[in-house]
Amino acid sequence: MNRPFFTVIVVTFNPGDKLKDTLESVLSQEFDDYEIIIKDAVSTDGSMETVPADPRIRLISRKDQGIYDGMNEGIEAAAGEYIYFLNCGDRLHDDKVLGKVYEAAGEDETAPSGKRILYGDVIEMKTGQHVAANPNMTPFAMFRYLPSHQACFYSRDLFEKRKFNITYRVRADYEHFLWSVMEEGARAEAMPVIIADYEGGGFSETKENRQVSAEEHRKITEKYFTGKQLFLYRSYLVLTLQPLRQKLAENPVTAAVYDRIKNMVYHRA
Repeated sequence: MNRPFFTVIVVTFNPGDKLKDTLESVLSQEFDDYEIIIKDAVSTDGSMETVPADPRIRLISRKDQGIYDGMNEGIEAAAGEYIYFLNCGDRLHDDKVLGKVYEAAGEDETAPSGKRILYGDVIEMKTGQHVAANPNMTPFAMFRYLPSHQACFYSRDLFEKRKFNITYRVRADYEHFLWSVMEEGARAEAMPVIIADYEGGGFSETKENRQVSAEEHRKITEKYFTGKQLFLYRSYLVLTLQPLRQKLAENPVTAAVYDRIKNMVYHRA
């Protein structure tokens, strides 16, 4: 039995109408060598009854310990050569995304070789801005900001040794990215492709979880970076007014100008 090229994992719990929009963005893809795994934590809103009867869709319904545990359960069931996570409320940017990623993977009829994370850009629905990913994953780039998992396609072998560490409530995908690149030697490869329209305002962006995120970032970076690196990187962020720049990036009024400048720095204007 041949593997599908992509496994798209959608983790849900009482998603309402958002699940339908997310699934339609995948089912409308011109490139159709994929499967969709819906890992549902036993929703009670009737949303699972609206899942299309499509042979490419598999539904796993059972309780889990949160979003990353649900993602791990999806990984266990995945058959694809590349694994991709799309949250309910987010959607693939257009009907050509999977085809473009397939081409960027550089594969024809052979399975991908080597550990890779292929990543691209997102559109923030809240601000309407095109957020370009850093084309060079230097140590400082990985310390400061990584593309969200909605922008990343992981070769399946990156999850064979271990999956997401669910002791991290908000930053497990960040930690796994660092582990993949810095310990497993995975290649992080930028693609000039807009991958997803990102809803935002979800689990990781509540006031409480922003605080959790900051604390987890501290713990994770202390695990993967040297003391000298941490001092230099943190000092740089303070000197360059990083908290102010983050507010500018998140404000719908100023986000356009901020992202335009950032994209120029990334040579992606």
